[in-house]
Amino acid sequence: MKKFLFLIGISTALVACGSSQKKNTTSNNTIISEKSDATTYANSITEAELKEMLYTYASDEFEGRETGQPGQKKAVEYLKNHYIDLGVASALANDKYFQTVPLQTLKTPSVSLTVNGKNYEGLEDFVSVNLSPDGKINTEDIVYVAYGIDDEKYSNYEGLDVKGKVVLIKAGEPKNTDGEYIISGSSTTSKWSNFRQEFAAKRDAAKNNGAKAVLFYNPENFHFAVRRYGSPSGRMDLIETKGDFYYFMITNELAKAIHSDIEKSDETKTLAASIAIDYKNDGEIFDSENVVAFIEGSEKPEEYIVISAHLDHEGIKDGEVYNGADDDGSGTVAILEIAEAFKKAVKDGKGPKRSVVFLHVTAEEKGLLGSRYYTDVDPIFPLEKTVANLNIDMIGRTDPKRKKTNRNYLYLIGSDKLSTELHEISEAVNSKYCNIDLDYTFNADNDPNRFYYRSDHYNFAKNNIPVIFYFNGTHEDYHKPGDTPDKIQYDLLENRTRLIFHTAWELANRDKKIIVDKAK
Repeated sequence: MKKFLFLIGISTALVACGSSQKKNTTSNNTIISEKSDATTYANSITEAELKEMLYTYASDEFEGRETGQPGQKKAVEYLKNHYIDLGVASALANDKYFQTVPLQTLKTPSVSLTVNGKNYEGLEDFVSVNLSPDGKINTEDIVYVAYGIDDEKYSNYEGLDVKGKVVLIKAGEPKNTDGEYIISGSSTTSKWSNFRQEFAAKRDAAKNNGAKAVLFYNPENFHFAVRRYGSPSGRMDLIETKGDFYYFMITNELAKAIHSDIEKSDETKTLAASIAIDYKNDGEIFDSENVVAFIEGSEKPEEYIVISAHLDHEGIKDGEVYNGADDDGSGTVAILEIAEAFKKAVKDGKGPKRSVVFLHVTAEEKGLLGSRYYTDVDPIFPLEKTVANLNIDMIGRTDPKRKKTNRNYLYLIGSDKLSTELHEISEAVNSKYCNIDLDYTFNADNDPNRFYYRSDHYNFAKNNIPVIFYFNGTHEDYHKPGDTPDKIQYDLLENRTRLIFHTAWELANRDKKIIVDKAK
């Protein structure tokens, strides 16, 4: 991917957003918004205001904002009151501002699992990796679906009926006779065998095809799964309302008791193997909240630009507050400043043509749960009318890898994955107003960090909504008590926030909404 660098003066100099007045066009010769007011309102975003808010939001008073805990409740009240003070309306009826997100936390479930009359032990032979309701399964057969892939280029489910069945899946993906992976057509793996993605992709494929339960044979990652899912350790999930579904990772012994030739066989078939599962969920049910405010568009009110950041963090551990100033206090206060800038425009009679939604999601640290609830369960605004999602997660500090180069940078992820036009607009807006070094290191499809899948924009992207994820990279205080507001670089936070405002302004005021030319 081509990267454009705009450096002025020495490499460490910052160029304030709004100072450049160059005229830019995208490749289709559409001139980006010439409303000079954009600079006026962007300049209302200041490091002083960002600092004042963040010193409150990431203070010990908010107790690390862990989902469902008192500190998180204080955080959502703070956000609601801030929007009330700004005069920015709630996106919900009766000025609630809060979208209730029903969650469950899980103690280690009590699971009895028997195959062909032999009892297998939890955490030794299998581990439950899905939060599921109480239930029982008794069946005389198991459907082997090999790699469990359901892709337009290759599907193990073609011609199979797995509705209400227990399915057995193995890790990995197939290669052709030339030794290349069938789906990618190269030596590069696809999402179907990268564990971070494979884990969810194969689960979702089975669920979407109607399976009742999955036994996933992934020997390389079984012990990781035991560590991750074998104890409660704050695990949470949305409360499922679409039927029972059970997901287990299993050992080599259990897999071969069901299908002795599992490692060599790629042939899908029904196996004569009886299985009995008795699952008891010992979890607790509670509510958390997304905070949602919006400014209605003046000309295209039924088209929406969603600007998001997660409001939660890690809470208190061993008596220490994990303040989460960068993660994601920085994104949270950035949205508040962007909302204020748009509101100033409205007061001057120059509000956005499209509606702008300010979405603060809960439980990101627990698995992107608040954004998943918004997109998959209860979209307040129709997804088909959502033009783009600009997601902000950690924009207040510097990646140690970048300290010897230009500090006026920002990692962008996802901008070109669904809409070529969105990427071009982003580049043009930056060139015109901000001159930040936009770094696409983590945007690569083979990025081992898989950041594209690790923040809230992904729940929009999977619904074919174009996204940009703004990110400064990890640092020595990532998910540690040292992520405090005194370490935020507020000049960078100001400049980056102004870039996101300018991008949102452009998307909200263009005559035509951006084209999705790479829908998945």
